[in-house]
Amino acid sequence: MRRAIIVAVAAMTALTVAALAAARPAGPRAATYVVVYETGVSKASARAAIRAADGTVVRENAKVGVATVVTKNPSFLLEVSSDAAILGATRNRPVGRIAPRVEPKIDAAQERQLRKALRGVRTMRGLKLAGSHRDAEPLAGLQWDMQMMHATPTGSYQVERGDQKVLVGILDTGVDGTHPDIAPNFSNALSRNFTTDVPLVDGPCANEPDGSCSDPANVDENSHGTHVASTIASPINGLGMAGVAPQVTIVNIRAGQDSGYFFLQPSVDALTYAGDIGVDVANMSYFIDPWWMNCAANPADSPTQQLEQRTIIAATQRALDYAHAHGVTLIAAEGNEHTDLGKPTTDVLSPDFPPGTAYTRNVDNSCLVLPTEGNNVMSVSSVGPSKRKADYSNYGLEQTTVAAPGGFFRDDPLWKASDPPAVRNLAGIPNQILAAFPKNVAEARGVLNPDGTPKTPSVVRDCRGSTCAYYQWIQGTSMASPHAVGVASLIVSKYGDKRGGGITMDPHAVQEILQDTATDTPCPDPPLHSYADKLRPASFNALCEGTSEFNGFYGHGIVDALAAVATPRGQGK
Repeated sequence: MRRAIIVAVAAMTALTVAALAAARPAGPRAATYVVVYETGVSKASARAAIRAADGTVVRENAKVGVATVVTKNPSFLLEVSSDAAILGATRNRPVGRIAPRVEPKIDAAQERQLRKALRGVRTMRGLKLAGSHRDAEPLAGLQWDMQMMHATPTGSYQVERGDQKVLVGILDTGVDGTHPDIAPNFSNALSRNFTTDVPLVDGPCANEPDGSCSDPANVDENSHGTHVASTIASPINGLGMAGVAPQVTIVNIRAGQDSGYFFLQPSVDALTYAGDIGVDVANMSYFIDPWWMNCAANPADSPTQQLEQRTIIAATQRALDYAHAHGVTLIAAEGNEHTDLGKPTTDVLSPDFPPGTAYTRNVDNSCLVLPTEGNNVMSVSSVGPSKRKADYSNYGLEQTTVAAPGGFFRDDPLWKASDPPAVRNLAGIPNQILAAFPKNVAEARGVLNPDGTPKTPSVVRDCRGSTCAYYQWIQGTSMASPHAVGVASLIVSKYGDKRGGGITMDPHAVQEILQDTATDTPCPDPPLHSYADKLRPASFNALCEGTSEFNGFYGHGIVDALAAVATPRGQGK
C-alpha cells in the first residue's frame, strides 16, 4: 500500500493568531470539529492548544490522538492548526456513505415471472438443490457465492467451520443481533455502538430505553451491516442460509449512522476498540468521504479543504495502524465507482456533503481512497456468478489484494441485453448476494405484506416452525469484502495460536494464506474489457493489467474457503 503523505500545516505567527482572536464576531453558533494531535506531543499540550482556540473537548481517543471539539470560535480551524501540538483539524461532518437501498417496484404478473425464474436458477447455474446434503441450509441453492468459493457442506464446512473464539468485527451501520440467523453467533457482551443518531441525516431519534439518541448495540436500522455479518457468519441451524464461517463470533462495532453516513471520530474509535478487545478480523465496507479521493495538497482545493483531507488521512491511518499493531486483520471493500484506483484522472464526486458541493478536479496516484488504500488493509474487488469483474467494481494493480463474490446484477447467464427491461429487472436479482435482512427495516420500508410475506422478489423469507427470518439480495464490493473476511476468519480458526485460552494470528500470516490459496483468475481477452453487451457505456470499459497469478481485476485471485483450510498452512496452489 502507498503511504499517505502528511503535509505539515505552516505555523502562523503570534500576531496573526492574535489578530484572528480580536476579529471574532460576537454570538456565533457552536460548531464541531475533529482534531488530530501531532505525533509525540503530550495530550496535555494538545488539549491546551484546543482551549487556547476556545474549543472544548467533548470526546477524546487518547490512544491515537483524536478528539471531537465544540467551539463558537469561527476562526477555530486556523487558530488550532497553527499550534505545534496539533497536526490538523476538520469540520465534523459525514466522512463516509453507504448508498440507500432502493427496492424495485413490480406488479403481480412480474413477480410470478420472477419466482418461476428463481426456481430455474439452480439448474441454470448447476447448483445443487437445497436439501441435497444433510447439512445444506434451506436457501443454499440460491447461494452461488458460497458454491463459487467452496464454502459448502461438501467443501470447507467439512474441514473448518470456524471457532467461536475467533472474533470478527463489523464496522458498519450496526448488526441486528436478534436476527434468527445471526443471534447464535452474535456477542452482545462485546458489541458496541460508537454513534449517536443525528436528526439532520438520520431523522428523528427513536425512543431508546435510556432516553438517548444512541441505538442499542444489537440494532441495525439501515440493513447494510446485518447483510455483511450474515455473509460472514450466519450459522448452520436449519434456517435460511449459512455464512462462510458459520461458527465464528460476530461483534458489532458500529461506526455508521442509520442513514448510512460515517463520521470520522466513530470510525477511529471503532478501529481502536477492535484492537483493544482482540478482534481477529475486521470488515470495513464503507468509504471515508466527503472526499472520495483524499489529496494532501491538491492545488484545486482551498487551504482549508487541503487541511481537512490531510486530517482525514492522518486520523484514519493512525487508527488502522493501531488495530493492525494489536493483531487485527483489516479487510475493506474496494469501491463501486468502476475506476482504476492506480490511475485516477478526475474526481467529480467530491465533496459529496453537503449535497451539491462537488466540483471537478484533477487527481493523481498520491490521492487516497480510504480505508481501502490505507496501509495494512487488504482491498477486495467484486465478481458476479460468471466470475466476470462486476461492472461497478473498482480495480487496480496496486490496490486489489483479492477478488470475491459481490454480485453483478447484469451478469450471465440469467441476463441478456436482448431481454426487455421488465425481464432484466427480474432475472438480474439472483445475480446478487443473498443475506440476512432485519425485519424492522423490512417493515419500515413497507416491503412486507400484512401476513409477513415479502412484497418484492428482492426479499426472501424462510421459516422453521414458528420462527421466520428475512433475507435480501444486494450487490457491491461491500458484499465482496465479507466473503474475504469469512475466509480470513477460517484461516485464524484453523492455523491460529490457541495457547492462552484464545486464538491469535499475525495479520501478515493471515494475508499470506488468503492470497496463496485464492484461485488464479486471468485477465479477460482482450484485456481492455467492455460491458457494452450489458448496455454499459464506454466509461465502464476497464483495462486489466497483470498475469493470471496477479492482476488488477482479481489481485491474487478469487478467495477459496476450502483451499484456505484444506492443506497444511493453507498451501493451496
